[in-house]
Amino acid sequence: MHSRTFILVTIVVAAAVFFVAQLVANNYLFFAGYTVLQFVVLATAWNILGGYCGYVNFGSAAFFAVGAYSSVFLHKAYPLPIPVLILVAGFVAGVIGLGMGYLTLRLRGSFFAIATLALAVVLQTLVTNWDFVGGSRGAYVIRPNSLDVFGHQIPYIEYLFLQMLILAAVAIATARTIERSRLGYGFATIRDDELAAEAAGVPTLRLKLIATTLSGALMGMAGAPFPYYLGFLQPQSAFALEYAVNSIAMPMIGGTSSWIGPLIGALLLGIVQQVATVTISSAVNVLIVGVLLVAFVIIAPNGIVGFVRNLMRRGRS
Repeated sequence: MHSRTFILVTIVVAAAVFFVAQLVANNYLFFAGYTVLQFVVLATAWNILGGYCGYVNFGSAAFFAVGAYSSVFLHKAYPLPIPVLILVAGFVAGVIGLGMGYLTLRLRGSFFAIATLALAVVLQTLVTNWDFVGGSRGAYVIRPNSLDVFGHQIPYIEYLFLQMLILAAVAIATARTIERSRLGYGFATIRDDELAAEAAGVPTLRLKLIATTLSGALMGMAGAPFPYYLGFLQPQSAFALEYAVNSIAMPMIGGTSSWIGPLIGALLLGIVQQVATVTISSAVNVLIVGVLLVAFVIIAPNGIVGFVRNLMRRGRS
């Protein structure tokens, strides 16, 4: 499918999802749907660096929190519309991703993963001691009950759901475009054999910096509406373990070799977690991630996409 056609199809699907959600007219659907779409963006963003380039990033929560606290900072200093906040948060998180990449991408394997985890710890310590954005006490973000969109008053949660739906569509379209481009082929050479790619003249450091910047920017954009979703933000919620765990587990469950893998993993794991939150408790979400991750590592180490591809190859042979 041509890139323009795919983008058009993505827009149509996103519009259909929003239309169907409004027909259901259940507020919880928008609350739960926002969370699932948020993880779609995070999983897709993580996969740009972790799946396409093979560099495992444990600092997803840091970039997510950077986006969230960028919104809190601007809300206190100069309130802006959500779409503008998303763009600003993406820029800030992208710059931090570029800086992190420049400092850490000469490391490989577990050393790089530990360095990204250290970034999250440093940023959380900084935010916890920054009184302007609430510090350890947290910060309230007052939002209206409804908002005028194209002459129609809609509940604010529906507006946030729409923003995250658009962002998820942008993230998916970006990942697929990268996968089918020369940039994606360059990422693949780094993942397969970085030393051989360097010997062949591939600018590996430059490509990795592009990957960290894009990945960080998308994660920051996912975090920008988060304070408005909760109404109250504190470091424990912004830097929560579930963001780091889910952003890694979802692409691995769905498959890291393609743009559709993180989407499948995020939808599957996100929906299961939302059902468990309603029926049991949100405390079991991390347990669900662990059980599913172990099961898929044993049954389908290449994720759902890889498992289906293997079945298709066996069927042809």
